[in-house]
Amino acid sequence: DVQLVESGGGLVQPGGSLRLSCAASGFTFSSYWMYWVRQAPGKGLEWVSFINAGGDTTDYADSVKGRFTISRDNAKNTVYLQMNSLKPEDTAEYYCAGTGYWGQGTQVTVSS
Repeated sequence: DVQLVESGGGLVQPGGSLRLSCAASGFTFSSYWMYWVRQAPGKGLEWVSFINAGGDTTDYADSVKGRFTISRDNAKNTVYLQMNSLKPEDTAEYYCAGTGYWGQGTQVTVSS
């Protein structure tokens, strides 16, 4: 079965950093693009970032560009999202997605 399991969320002060991880299993991870998507309280889904299968092409939503970095380790079947200079508006449930599947999400709260 395909599984995507996010971790690394939590409560952080504005300006702080977090690194999210998404461990994948049940499919050939190295063959697929991977995505991070978030949903803020009371709002719709927002695409955050993607990374291609080889890890050499990435893109970001304007709202996170220059602050967030996506990466992957195909040997570990894991995709990461390094989040720096966090803002209260980054508060959301963060999901990784790929090959048509989604993880269960990890909550990020940015608050003083």
